[in-house]
Amino acid sequence: LNLPQFVQLMETFVGEDISLPTVKRLIAFIKEEYKQTEEEKTEQLEKVHLISRLAQRKLLLEALFETWDNNPSGFLDLEEVDAVLSTFKEGMEKEALRKAKKHLCSRYPQLSRVGKLSPKAFQTFLELVASEFTGDEDEAIDNLVEFLTTSLERSHMKCLQSLTRRKWLHDIQQAAETSGASMEPVYKAVFKALSQDAEAHGDNKKISAYIALLEENQLSPERGQILLRYVACTTDDAPYVLNQILYRDMKGVSFAAVEEGKPIHVPRVQLHGNIHFWNTDRPVEERRGSFLVLPLHDARWRVFGILGLDTLRDQCEKTIFLTHEISFYQGVSEAFSKAYHHVCRLENVLQMTVTALDWLHPRAPSIHTVITYLVEPGKDKTCDYALRKVITTDKTGQKEIHSSPVLLLRKENLLRVYLFKCIDSSEVIRTSVCGEYHIAVPLRDLSGQALGIFDISIGHHQKLPPHEHKDLQKMLKMAQAACSEILKMSLEETEPTCVLEAEHVANLRHAGILFHRLMLQDLRQCV
Repeated sequence: LNLPQFVQLMETFVGEDISLPTVKRLIAFIKEEYKQTEEEKTEQLEKVHLISRLAQRKLLLEALFETWDNNPSGFLDLEEVDAVLSTFKEGMEKEALRKAKKHLCSRYPQLSRVGKLSPKAFQTFLELVASEFTGDEDEAIDNLVEFLTTSLERSHMKCLQSLTRRKWLHDIQQAAETSGASMEPVYKAVFKALSQDAEAHGDNKKISAYIALLEENQLSPERGQILLRYVACTTDDAPYVLNQILYRDMKGVSFAAVEEGKPIHVPRVQLHGNIHFWNTDRPVEERRGSFLVLPLHDARWRVFGILGLDTLRDQCEKTIFLTHEISFYQGVSEAFSKAYHHVCRLENVLQMTVTALDWLHPRAPSIHTVITYLVEPGKDKTCDYALRKVITTDKTGQKEIHSSPVLLLRKENLLRVYLFKCIDSSEVIRTSVCGEYHIAVPLRDLSGQALGIFDISIGHHQKLPPHEHKDLQKMLKMAQAACSEILKMSLEETEPTCVLEAEHVANLRHAGILFHRLMLQDLRQCV
């Protein structure tokens, strides 16, 4: 038990109306009677030491990744890291390196095809290398980190540039985590990062940017199986680009970037001959500048769309995108991908939640309301997290989906402190507020931390009827199982396959039926 869980256990045990002297006697009793054997103490200390050691290692390797990822693109080249590591101890550990690389590629199958290391894969690689060495693994990790750090030389200006760019990439992820499952804040954060970088590190270029997602072509199948739909763009380009569709039989290099999975840079569009210009009002003689298309990859390295940039609005001569700019734009595309899939996961969780509540309503009429909240990071240092109200279901089964943000902060909601206790402990909380009984139930992520919460009000009744309580427990069990399955879908240690934006739409339907499918499987096991 951690501290919040222990406190919650004690509060549940003593109840709400217990006197202070009784609480003091209980504390004295526990202090007197709670005993640990030397073996238990040693085991607990070893566990704490291991958790601390792994956390320190994670921070150390994340810092090393950022040191190497100078621009920052979000990935490192496997062969480049391999080449530097092959000189470790003057090449004496090449066999250990070969074995580690083989194990790495079996764990991340896409590596043999794309050759790019994510932060997680980079950490795994170094841990595998260290495990092949003789001697202490922690010492081996420290030696590898020191070697890889000293093998790089970076100027002070490069460090400042990298720090600034990482702040902008962090803002994209922050937008996703505080979006309430909406993509609009993410799009805004992406275009803000691109325009700020063009101004600060790109000689004040005037850029246009746009995001297009792959869809199955149901409109005109004869023009190709898939299409690119432009879902977001910079403000000045909206009249020409937003909601446009690019088919395979149209001019352009975007589908080539999708198929190859690599960026395509056209330094001078006027000399290329195969560029599609959305703004037909622009005179032919003014169609000058650079064009860059970056494929958008998911965690399994499947392409699901493109990020495009051009400098056609900039009349200066020197508007070609430089290498460090392209690397950063790759970092933006990676940050957008993570943010996009975070929002998709939230959408799926909410869709599953709606299905679960629909199932529960006719079976538990004694429940007055169920309010669903999502956990969001706090926006300042005084607030560690906030609760966003997303769905309210009343006694009649009617649901209100809260599109405008309704945020609860701990310091402003003393009557709802039980919700924050539920999040802190990731445990069920039962309490009464103004004579009304509530059951707060966490919805946990894969690490066991609460990502959401059901606030279930049962009115003035202390308990639900037994059959309703049983159905509530069943719903909560299946909702948690469905949530875990949704989160597992986004893990990167999976063989890549073809993906379409249409599959995201299918995933929303899948999230809806996932709850029923798990309920059916549970029923079959019971039979």
